[in-house]
Amino acid sequence: MNSLLSVRELRKSFVSSRGSTPENEERSLAVNGLSFDVSRGETFGIVGESGCGKTTLARLILRLIPPDGGGINFCGEDWLAARGRKLRSTRRSMQIIFQDPATSLNPRMKVEDLLAEPLLIHESSKSRAQRRDSAVQMLRAVGLDETALGRYPHEFSGGQKQRLSIARALILRPALVVADEPVASLDVSVGAQILDLLNRLKREFQLTMILISHSMPVVAQMADRVAVMRTGKFVEAGPAEQIFGSPQNEYTKDLLRAAPVLPPFEPLPSDRSRARDWRENIPGTV
Repeated sequence: MNSLLSVRELRKSFVSSRGSTPENEERSLAVNGLSFDVSRGETFGIVGESGCGKTTLARLILRLIPPDGGGINFCGEDWLAARGRKLRSTRRSMQIIFQDPATSLNPRMKVEDLLAEPLLIHESSKSRAQRRDSAVQMLRAVGLDETALGRYPHEFSGGQKQRLSIARALILRPALVVADEPVASLDVSVGAQILDLLNRLKREFQLTMILISHSMPVVAQMADRVAVMRTGKFVEAGPAEQIFGSPQNEYTKDLLRAAPVLPPFEPLPSDRSRARDWRENIPGTV
């Protein structure tokens, strides 16, 4: 397997009940010994109910929080051991799209500055004109235009803000993008447009993506492989066609039975049969 990311026995716990001494504290495992690989160019979907540990896993992968144990290998190197210049250079290759663009975009910065900031940090040799050109290119890639450059985030709709978040995440041309509930805060129809956009950008930018969602239909639109997560562990993992067409775990079947019908939009050709047929073989669905 041509793995871009390899995770081995990753663990993270948090204090759930404080005692009089550290020894008396109770801890709950948010991520409980997870191991998986993500191949170059694939979308790996992680789906599960709220509170199962999905976002904690995303933050561990990006080193936004430290793990209690385990290992992460990225691009053939020990990611957890990276320090200094190596840490900085690797960070530009891993970007995240957050759930709520309203809180992830600085309200005091104009769009041009929001998009140029990653370039200022990681490509400081670029001139202001070059940064502006890159910002315009990314705006066009996400379906906006250069008239957005002089505006502030509050002047955009929710869907447009998420497009700006996607543009910001991709402006450094990362190797890996983690999309953490990217459409959860959006209306269904707007969310469908964002999924369509992410599918197109994945192709155009040759992205490797980890898609995190509580929604089976969302994951069905994009994922090549799927892991179903519950209380810090994967209860089932495999190709998307297997998970949606022939699930083995009862928890997976329950999630599928509870899922709403997909929104009425035209998926990409490669995903069309998956979007149409994923519910048909699940016992108890109609």
